[in-house]
Amino acid sequence: MVNSQQQVEERESLNLPNLLTSLRFVLIPVYIAVFAKGHMIPAFLIMVAAGVTDVLDGYIARKSGQVTRLGMMLDPLADKLMLITVIGSLLISGHISWAAAAAMFLRDLGMIAGGLYFHFRGKKTVPANWMGKLTTIMFYGAIMLIFFEVPNAHSYLWAVIAFSFFTSIVYIAMFKALNKPTAETPTGHL
Repeated sequence: MVNSQQQVEERESLNLPNLLTSLRFVLIPVYIAVFAKGHMIPAFLIMVAAGVTDVLDGYIARKSGQVTRLGMMLDPLADKLMLITVIGSLLISGHISWAAAAAMFLRDLGMIAGGLYFHFRGKKTVPANWMGKLTTIMFYGAIMLIFFEVPNAHSYLWAVIAFSFFTSIVYIAMFKALNKPTAETPTGHL
């Protein structure tokens, strides 16, 4: 039997911000299908639509007090999976280098794996903050420049990659501070 606390959490998880986050997961295969047919501009517009839902879900969640544990886990996961999909498509099509793709994949897969590992171990999750959102916006900007073949787009992409590693270090520090054992928290040591 599901207790009342679980029912409340499930009901709170079914809110507009989480539905918008879920839409980003749906947009991933749509992007793949459109990009695979060589339709660069429509594929780019699908990526932009995903970015808009990212901004909206965070804004609505904070403004209306609908921030949930599920949303804190799914929001960055949806961001990372969309970004990984876009980067993968640009790599396969020859629009970005293997080195740039490897650096982005390494960072994003590490963030996804770390977030999931700690979430399922019952640790507190660090919600997306302005640095994470800025990093995502900067990546979308770099990708836009690459889609439209703007000169120096690859140099800007490398600057964003460097900034993304910096934000990862900040997230790790925030996570450690958030989950730091207190006098009331047992550490497991005798």
